[in-house]
Amino acid sequence: MIIVGSGPAGLTAAIYTARARLAPLVIEGEPSSTSDQPGGQLMLTTDVENYPGFPDGVMGPELMDNFRAQAQRFGATTLTRKVAKVDLSATPRQIWIDDATKPEPDFTATAVIIATGAQSLMLGLPNETELIGHGLSTCATCDGFFFRDQEIGVVGGGDSALEEAIFLTRFASKVNVLVRRDELRASKIMQDRARANDKIHFVWNTVVTEYLGDSKLSGVATKDTVTNTAGTMELAGLFIAIGHKPSTQLFVDQLEIKPNGYLVTQPDSTRTAIDGVFACGDVVDDYYRQAITAAGSGCMAAIDAERWLEEHHSG
Repeated sequence: MIIVGSGPAGLTAAIYTARARLAPLVIEGEPSSTSDQPGGQLMLTTDVENYPGFPDGVMGPELMDNFRAQAQRFGATTLTRKVAKVDLSATPRQIWIDDATKPEPDFTATAVIIATGAQSLMLGLPNETELIGHGLSTCATCDGFFFRDQEIGVVGGGDSALEEAIFLTRFASKVNVLVRRDELRASKIMQDRARANDKIHFVWNTVVTEYLGDSKLSGVATKDTVTNTAGTMELAGLFIAIGHKPSTQLFVDQLEIKPNGYLVTQPDSTRTAIDGVFACGDVVDDYYRQAITAAGSGCMAAIDAERWLEEHHSG
C-alpha cells in the first residue's frame, strides 16, 4: 500500500490502513516545493479554529504533525521525497522517486491511494508565503471569523470570489472586491447577490502589485489596468480567490480528469477507473475544499482500499 500525499486526506488514509495492518508507505512530498508540501496546505496556515476536537483552535503545522505521529504510531512509514513518475498501468503499480528517467521504479504497490491535494492560485508577489495566515488568506470559511468589523479585500471576479465576498460580509465591516477588468466573470445570479449586498464594494480595473506590511498585512499597493495609476488600500485582510490547481500532473493520460483538472472517481466511492487505485481529498474535491472533508475522504479511501485488497488478494 502506497499513499501519495500527506495532507489531511493522505495521513487519515495512513492512520486507517496502518491500523488495518496494510503497512502503508506515505510519500509526503518535499518541503521546498509549494505544490508538493508535506502536510498539505495546512502547513501554511496559522490558527485553525473549525477543526473538530480543538475548542481553543490549533496551529495548522501542529495539527498535521499530530496526524503524522498518529499514523506512525500504528506503523505507517513516511518518506519525505517527491514522486517523479507513476505507472498505474503496470501490475503491481510502479512509482519513481526524484528522477523520472531511471529505468526501474523505486517502489511497487498492490494498491495506491492518491492524495496529492490542490494548491490555491496566488498572485506570486514578494512576501506571499510569509503573510499567509497573517492577514493574507485563500479560504474565507477558514479565516473570515478573524476579521470581524474590519475592512478587507477579495481578489477575483469569478463565482468563487463572489462566494467568498458574500460569506465574508458576515464578519467584515466592508469587503472590497478587486477586479482586474471592468466586468465580472461570475454567473448572473452570483453577481446579483453580490451587488445587492451593501457591504460589498467593487474596485474595477485594479490589480494588486505589492503586499504592505512586514510580519502582518496592513494593506496593498494597486495599479489601475486602464490608466496605470498607482494607489494603495489599507486592509486588515486580503483573500485571494482566483482559483485552485489540483496536483494531477503525475496522472495525466493515466486517469480520467475533469475539464477543471480534478480527478474523477466512481460515484459514492474513492475508486478510480483503474483497479486498486483510489483518490481522495482536494485532488478530487472541487467543491468543499476543507481539511475535515479531506480527512473524511481519506478515511473512505482507506476503507475502499482495504475491502478491495480483501476481495482480490485474500492470500
